[in-house]
Amino acid sequence: MPHATRHRIFGMAFAKVYPLYVQKAERKNRTKDEVDQVIRWLTGYSQAQLERQIGKGADFETFFAEAPAMHPNTSLIKGVVCGVRVEEVEDPLMRKIRYLDKLVDELAKGKAMEKVLRR
Repeated sequence: MPHATRHRIFGMAFAKVYPLYVQKAERKNRTKDEVDQVIRWLTGYSQAQLERQIGKGADFETFFAEAPAMHPNTSLIKGVVCGVRVEEVEDPLMRKIRYLDKLVDELAKGKAMEKVLRR
């Protein structure tokens, strides 16, 4: 189904943005492993599947389309990221991207992993 307004990020390689997530976390004394854990929690990817997606240069659209299972608690991810309230993002793909942004933000802000993962 074509998007009415296709956001540029949809076609952007996840592998291009992934290192930025890791850098953001590492600047705040968090680890790549923690970033991976957050991504696996959100998407249902195993570590090997996540690394395959990065290795093949999947764009965001493909990355989320091929995600084994979005976590049932994603609806608990609320708040503002990039000036946008994530729970109000209408486009389903953009909402998933914002969820990921928000989780990495929370990680970088030093939130406990149990809180980031909505346990």
